[in-house]
Amino acid sequence: MTIKTLFFSTLLAVSSLQATAAPQLLDEVAAVVDDDIIMQSELKQRMDQIRHQNAGNAMPADDVLRTQVLERMILESVQLQMADRGGIRISDAQLNEALGRIAAQNKMTLDQFRKAMESEGVSFAVARQQIADEMRISRVQRFQVGERIQITDQDVDYFLASDLGKMTSAAEYELGHILIAVPDDASAADLKNAEQKARDLVARLRKGADFRQLAIAESSGRTALDGGDLGWKKEAQLPGIFAPVVPKLNIGDVSDPIKSPSGFHIVKLKDKRGGNTQLITQTKTRHILIRTNELRDQRDAEQLINQLYERLQAGEDFAALAKQYSDDPGSGASGGDLGWVNPGDMVPEFDATMKDTAEGAISAPFETQFGWHVLQVEGRRQTDVGAENQRNQVRNVLYNRRFEEELPIWLRKIRSEAYVDIKERP
Repeated sequence: MTIKTLFFSTLLAVSSLQATAAPQLLDEVAAVVDDDIIMQSELKQRMDQIRHQNAGNAMPADDVLRTQVLERMILESVQLQMADRGGIRISDAQLNEALGRIAAQNKMTLDQFRKAMESEGVSFAVARQQIADEMRISRVQRFQVGERIQITDQDVDYFLASDLGKMTSAAEYELGHILIAVPDDASAADLKNAEQKARDLVARLRKGADFRQLAIAESSGRTALDGGDLGWKKEAQLPGIFAPVVPKLNIGDVSDPIKSPSGFHIVKLKDKRGGNTQLITQTKTRHILIRTNELRDQRDAEQLINQLYERLQAGEDFAALAKQYSDDPGSGASGGDLGWVNPGDMVPEFDATMKDTAEGAISAPFETQFGWHVLQVEGRRQTDVGAENQRNQVRNVLYNRRFEEELPIWLRKIRSEAYVDIKERP
C-alpha cells in the first residue's frame, strides 16, 4: 500500500467515525493505477499549472485537456512505480545539482529559479518533486529502453558512408581572405606585379603581421573592410579554387598565392571544426600518491610527500619510490606509470600541474581530492583522436535516434499492461 493510498484509507476511516457530523467531500479519486491512485486535486493542480504556463496560447477544451493530462499522469505513475520496484532514488545532492543546472540554463540563480516557479503558481517544493520524478522516470526509460538498443560498428560505418553522414561529419573551416585584384585587360607586367605583391604579403603574414589589418589595407575582396573574414565554410561550400588548398592547411597557416581570373588570393585558416582530424597533446606521466589513513593524518601525508620529493630531487629513481610508497593501487605496482594521458582525463589540479611541468621534469608536491601527489612528465606527443571522436559522436546520434523510435512503443506497452481504472468526473 502506498503512502497516498494509506492516507486516503485513513481519510475514509476518520469520516466514518464522524457519523454525527455532516458529510463533507474533501477529495475524490480520479484514477487507480496499479498500486497507486491519482486524486482529483492532483489532476486539477496539474491542469491549472499547464494553463498558467500556456497563458495567452490557445488551449483545448477542458474535457480534452483533462483527458490529455490524466493520461500523462497515468504513464508517469506507472513509470514511478517501476522506479520504486527497481530501487531508483535521487539523492538530495543529485537533485540540487540538477536544479542548479536548470537555473543556470535559464540564466538564473537557484533563488531566482524558485521565485520564477512560484510566480507561475507552483510552489518550489512541488517543482522540486516534479523534477525528481522526471529524473527517476528518465532513468527507468534509459534502463528499460536503452538496454534494448545496440549500435554496432557496422551501423556507424553505414551512417558515415551515407550522404547525411558525409554532410554531418564534414569539416568546417573559418577563413580569412585577401585578394590582390588585376584588371580584365591585365598585361603580363600587371600580373607579375600583382603576384609579387601577393608573395610579399604572404611573407609578412608568415612573419607575424596582422591578417585583419593587411586585409583592410591591401585587399580588393568584398570582405576587405571586415578584415577579410569569410566566416565558417563547409568543405563542400569552398570556392573551387580554394578546395584543393584549404584542407591541407593547419590552423594558423597562410596559403601561397592562389591565381584566378580576378587576381591572386591569399587564404588563412583561422580555425577548423568537425571532420575526422582532431589533434591533442598527450602526456606520458608517472605519479606518486600519498593518502591519509588510520595511521597517517593530513600533516603526516604532506610531510611524507615532501620527503619523497627531496629524494627525487637528489636523484633517486621515480619508479622505485612509486612502487614502494604510492597509495594508487592502479599505478603503484607499475612504478606510478599512468601511460599516455589526454587533456581533461585527470582532475583539474592534476591536469594543470601536468601541463605546467616541462618534459623530463618532476613537479613540486600538490594536493587533489585524492591526496598528495608528485608527478613526472616523461614525454609529449600529438595524437589524432578525430576519427575516434567522430565515431563516438555518430554512435550517440544513432543511439538517440533509435531511443526516440523505441520509447513510444515501450510506453504504449506498459500502458496496456497496467491496471487502470478511470473514475467518472465528479
